[in-house]
Amino acid sequence: MPGISAPLKKIFFIFLLFILAAIISLPKEFALFGRKFNRPDLDIETGKISIHKKFDLVLGLDLAGGSHLVFEADLEKVAAADRKDALAAAKNIIEQRVNFLGVSEPNVQTASFGGKERIIVELPGVKDTKAAAGLIGRTAQLDFREFIDPQEATRGATLVNTRSTGFTGADFKKATPDFDRQAGRPIITFEIKSESAEKFGEISTRLVGKPLVIFLDASPISWPIVQEPITGGRGQISGSFTVEETKLLAKLLNAGALPVPIKLVEERTVGATLGTESVARSIKAGVVGLIMVLSFMALAYGKLGLVANAGLVIFGVLTLALYKLIPVVLTLPGIAGFLLSVGMAVDSNILIFERFKEERLKRPIADALEVSFGRAWDSIRDANIATLVTAFVLANPLDWPFLHTSGPVRGFAVTLALGIAIGLFTGIVVSRNLLRVFIRQK
Repeated sequence: MPGISAPLKKIFFIFLLFILAAIISLPKEFALFGRKFNRPDLDIETGKISIHKKFDLVLGLDLAGGSHLVFEADLEKVAAADRKDALAAAKNIIEQRVNFLGVSEPNVQTASFGGKERIIVELPGVKDTKAAAGLIGRTAQLDFREFIDPQEATRGATLVNTRSTGFTGADFKKATPDFDRQAGRPIITFEIKSESAEKFGEISTRLVGKPLVIFLDASPISWPIVQEPITGGRGQISGSFTVEETKLLAKLLNAGALPVPIKLVEERTVGATLGTESVARSIKAGVVGLIMVLSFMALAYGKLGLVANAGLVIFGVLTLALYKLIPVVLTLPGIAGFLLSVGMAVDSNILIFERFKEERLKRPIADALEVSFGRAWDSIRDANIATLVTAFVLANPLDWPFLHTSGPVRGFAVTLALGIAIGLFTGIVVSRNLLRVFIRQK
């Protein structure tokens, strides 16, 4: 955009970002000027890309109710060195299975209790605990199948158009994610049990140049092409995999070789513990708190406060849109984390404005503004880093065994961390460029 100043260009970009976030933040059905509208969902499907996104808020157990299931893993027959991977594979399989229930954001986590390893599953919106436990609790079945008609390979693999080769996950010894340096792509290398090597050699010889379909339970997870006979008990699976996909596939294959029996030790249906009235009161309290913050900034800092308020409105819209995009499972502690981040979002502006009161007595207003942002940055950075570290510990993304954090605590940490990150963006980038334009125009 020739002839337009850099701050105006940035404000134009911020405006477009705000409009996009506002569209995502709209409810599925809304009324405007007396007419009812439906918010469009993202639906992209091409040869290589398939994206279906509804942009709905995902509510946690305390807001939507659901099922709470606890499984105990039997690791006695698993070697000590493989127990961690076996438990992680079981967790991944459970996460995959609950998608059959239509749960897009289950909370699946592992925990140790009394020397036993447990897998805790929370399913918001699912009331039938028997059906959920029956689906999740089955031992993983890994099956290697071939297409009945090779021409059907272009239409995808199903139980109908494939047949079993007789080779299952029980015949696997170990699978490892690897990288083919010559081809420059991620692969999976595997080793077969000695008693099954001959069987797999016969199968791979017969299927050279054809796909070998790998099913987990009733779902195909991969159908690589057999490049050459595998008769030595070792081979590799190659395809258009990402590094993360090879890691997951290796874990699933190992789960077939190292089955982890799990048994249900606790199940209960959780009602929406807050109720409609409590949720309405929480929302009302949040709106009142937001109005008080907006009023304080406007009364304390005048026109500068109005600019900060504009940044705060943008902060709220961006945060809600991000909750839907990720998506974030919203619980009452998560709402508390958001409300806390609202107050912290204007902290940076308060530090800058207080500094600006001093600097404008020494130099021109435009220069005083830049100096205020520069000198307040160190305090803003240190304060927010300290809070982000605390949120990181509470979220426990690395699953430290010595730190057991529940789902609601993690929800609070995630919404707080996102609020701090977006608050830094609106407080430093948005407010700064609005003030630059405002000062120059004045």
